[in-house]
Amino acid sequence: MKIYNDIYNSIISPENIFAAWNTFKSDKRNKLDVAWFERDIEKHIFQMYRDLRNQRYKHGPYRAFWIRDPKLRHIYKATVRDRVLHHAVCTVLNPIFEETFIPTSFSCRIGKGTHRGVRYLRDTVRKVSANYTRPCFVLKCDIRKFFDTVDHGILIGIIEKRITDEKTRLLLCELIGSYEQGVYERERERENFWREAPEGYPHWQPHKPAFRQYLYE
Repeated sequence: MKIYNDIYNSIISPENIFAAWNTFKSDKRNKLDVAWFERDIEKHIFQMYRDLRNQRYKHGPYRAFWIRDPKLRHIYKATVRDRVLHHAVCTVLNPIFEETFIPTSFSCRIGKGTHRGVRYLRDTVRKVSANYTRPCFVLKCDIRKFFDTVDHGILIGIIEKRITDEKTRLLLCELIGSYEQGVYERERERENFWREAPEGYPHWQPHKPAFRQYLYE
């Protein structure tokens, strides 16, 4: 297993942050917060770079809102600045962990996706059922409140097995530990039972699927 001990400069380079910005903004040009950020884009990007270079970067707060898709979900949205950094981090981390994923994991991976997953399922069912001539069983399941119960310590421990770069580790701890909003709501749902280990992860952040894959695989 390859160990990475010098990737921080790749993450925080202006080139990587600008590339992350281009990816991030591609489907968000009509959003007011994105338009405001873009108005002084070079100023914002280079300020991010200076903060990261000097290890002064602090993740901002999350804005909470509700959506239906179709069930009701409580979403926590980071600032544009933070979401651009999320993309920059995943640009470097995803290739490192990609080789650890099983070949039949199709979610949120380049060259994979829903359509290929459906085709693989179709072909597998056909093979196992001997061209639909015998029974074939499929297990469909979900982890209840997965993102609300992610153990930060376990997630960081998995990442540290491959990344020993101390500056990168501290940055990832800052990102992962930034999600505190909502913990108290979940604890009230559990009759005020308090967990010592921090847990939870915000919905709809660009690095959320990537970190989920690190845990699953």
